Amino acid sequence: MQTLLFTPSPPINLDDPSLYLNRELSWLEFNRRVLEEALDESVPLLERLKFLAIFSSNLDEFFMVRVGGVQQKVQANIAQGSGADRTPPRAQLERIGQVIRELVETQYACLKKDLLPALQARGIVIRRAKDLTGEDAKYIRDLFTREIFPVLTPLATDPAHPFPHLLNKSLNLAVTLTRPGPDSEPMFAVVQVPGVLPRLVPLPSTDPSLSSAGGPLYAFTPLEDVIRLHLGDLFAGMKLGRVSGFRVTRDSEYEIDDEGVEDLLRAIEAEVKKRRRGHAVRLEIEAGVSADLETFLSNSLDLDPNDVYPVPGMLDLTGLFQVTSVPGFAELRDPPFISAPVREFAQSATPFSAFRNKDILVHHPYESFSCVVDFIEAAAQDERVLAIKQTLYRTSSDSPIVRALQRAADRGKQVTAVIELKARLDEERNILWARELEKSGVHVVYGFVGLKTHCKVALVVRREDDNTIRRYVHLATGNYNPQTARIYTDLGFFTCNPDFAEDVSALFNYLTGYAELPQWRKLVVAPSRLQIVMIEKIEREAENVRAGKPGRIVSKLNGLLEPAVVKALYRASQAGVKIDLSCRGICALRPGIPGVSENIRVLSVVDRFLEHSRIFYFENSGQPEVYIGSADWMDRNLSRRVEVVFPVEQPDLKARLVEEILKITLSDNVKARELLPDGTYRHLKPSPGEPALRSQQRFLELAAESAARQAAGVSTPEAEPASSSLPRPARKTRVKKT
Repeated sequence: MQTLLFTPSPPINLDDPSLYLNRELSWLEFNRRVLEEALDESVPLLERLKFLAIFSSNLDEFFMVRVGGVQQKVQANIAQGSGADRTPPRAQLERIGQVIRELVETQYACLKKDLLPALQARGIVIRRAKDLTGEDAKYIRDLFTREIFPVLTPLATDPAHPFPHLLNKSLNLAVTLTRPGPDSEPMFAVVQVPGVLPRLVPLPSTDPSLSSAGGPLYAFTPLEDVIRLHLGDLFAGMKLGRVSGFRVTRDSEYEIDDEGVEDLLRAIEAEVKKRRRGHAVRLEIEAGVSADLETFLSNSLDLDPNDVYPVPGMLDLTGLFQVTSVPGFAELRDPPFISAPVREFAQSATPFSAFRNKDILVHHPYESFSCVVDFIEAAAQDERVLAIKQTLYRTSSDSPIVRALQRAADRGKQVTAVIELKARLDEERNILWARELEKSGVHVVYGFVGLKTHCKVALVVRREDDNTIRRYVHLATGNYNPQTARIYTDLGFFTCNPDFAEDVSALFNYLTGYAELPQWRKLVVAPSRLQIVMIEKIEREAENVRAGKPGRIVSKLNGLLEPAVVKALYRASQAGVKIDLSCRGICALRPGIPGVSENIRVLSVVDRFLEHSRIFYFENSGQPEVYIGSADWMDRNLSRRVEVVFPVEQPDLKARLVEEILKITLSDNVKARELLPDGTYRHLKPSPGEPALRSQQRFLELAAESAARQAAGVSTPEAEPASSSLPRPARKTRVKKT
């Protein structure tokens, strides 16, 4: 008998660039999922319009933050990509342009062919200049003379008048002019559309025939169209030629020299001012513009032709937020909801008594953020409170929490606010709050020069009735912002556990002074140990499965990019660990690759609320561990930010995280998309006979049921102990490795 020799397959190189998705292209796929919500006919009409505006806002930030860096690498002739995928910068830039042009074409087709006609049928219309009625024309003529003309400044461009430095995201009109006479040479001028005026001008005319309901008509016209119709007033005596709207996006990233900064606030303030005049990275221009005008603008802005994006309609669709804010039209919006009160706080005399003896977990926006505001406000008022310490990353423009901190300082309490000045695109607001708090006597700390303080932590020190000192702690996955707390899904955790209190006190000493990092009792803190701990726990699951023990990993997060974590997940999958990731945005990991990641499933839920909470579940051989916190598995979170992740150990809270939040999220078959190995996403739909489950809708129902039980005085049933009964996909897409 012939002996057959078995030759084992060579180990797969987990550094192979083909195993990783490109960061920029993965982000564009996320924005595609946002756009899909605008295309979805099951979404209410005004909500679809809102998603179109969000898509444009996201794209603006993408160019401001990401594209400029890729362009600089191309200009510097850097051939090698820096990410784990190793995609060359030039190839990235070319693919970015291709994808964005495709998405923008889809966006405008949806707007013009679908949403605008449907809105007009319901009594909401956006009229371009050619569609204005006689009454409209008279109204805007008076409005232009009275309120718009005085604000405008025509800017000539010639040897004596260099091309103006237009502000970031500014909307403008480019005008071709000639002087009277047969031999006059064409000239160019620019008129900036004032950002201080409404993007869309409300019109007074109504036409009930345009509304199927026969009700009131809300009519708008773009501000640039009003200006365009009256350009003769700005260029008296000149002959007007072609006019085109255009919009400039500028690079808004900045770097702070760690060694040379003496005053971080002043350094950030200076960089924010520079941002408005950063180099141009994109030129959006109305489609059909003349070649000479396009060339003039791209040359003046020092842009390559590939950086010019013709737009087949109204520029800057973030202006559609104005339309989504019109009153009425409840049938065109998501059903209103009221966040459920948190039972423990509602039934307690003070916020302090609510969690003095038992931890509380709050799921926003389904449960009210008011308990967080009430906690800080009560601390500001309570005579027994001695000190308040809090981190602030992003907060609202009229923040009740900031006002409470000011009142606490006014009342003589020791108040410390760690404000992150480098919170992207919120720097100016945070600088303003920092100065306001300092005026009130709050001790304001700006964190570290080389790190962003991204953790969400509050500490209240109180002298109790028995004269002992007790520390009350709030930790969260989201910001101290009552506005975003209604549209972001986040988790808040209240505790008086002494181990948490010791850790949080040590954390603030680290943030505000020169304290060495302690031996943490509960907190897992970046950048010191978070990445190490997460990888250790992933590898422990792999070892358990190899030893025949139960192993499972589930993570809910916003982004997965760090190569070390991706490789650890690949190794765990190769060992046989079943891994489910609910990753809303960027994901560098390719699931479903035989021999590498066939045990990994990646979902993304895009729905009414922005998924923002972070949860990490490790089976731990039948003794599950569950963590929540502020950090994603991104390189920036793990190595360039101060982040906090912490265990939830109280059995009922752990069970809620596992059996309710994670299980429902992983079972979504209405708003979930599954990541395929090639980087595209497949929209999940219920299998035959399978009930539809929309996770966010189910959470709203659970919150409503909880509120009804509270109103009826019925106690909330205890959750089952946490188990490994989390769902797995019913079917799997398998492809060959490419």
